[in-house]
Amino acid sequence: MFEPIGPYNHIAKAGPFITISGTPGIDPETSQMAGDDAYSQSKQIVRNFRSMLADVDASLEDIMHVHVFLVNVEDFAEMNRAYAEEFGSHCPTRTVICVADLPKKGALMTMNATAYKDNKN
Repeated sequence: MFEPIGPYNHIAKAGPFITISGTPGIDPETSQMAGDDAYSQSKQIVRNFRSMLADVDASLEDIMHVHVFLVNVEDFAEMNRAYAEEFGSHCPTRTVICVADLPKKGALMTMNATAYKDNKN
């Protein structure tokens, strides 16, 4: 994963609970934005979620809730299209909030997530 821009971890797990910090659409291979459009950035964010969750033996299906922070409400449809393609039939609860700005230059959005993975089974 790319280096965080502040003093935090990308993902934390405590028992069955997993939290993922605010994640912009950065491609970990290049450490650059996956694109300059909402569709590309949204797809990359969910792909980053998938990668981080795999590191703690979890998957997208374990996500319970996602917060989406959009800079431009006009990007909602393209974010939604990419999000639906990546999540498939799994539809966690979700909150979308429009914000004035984000700390990562070029980020059109960021998302964070909460997941639950009971590894007893």
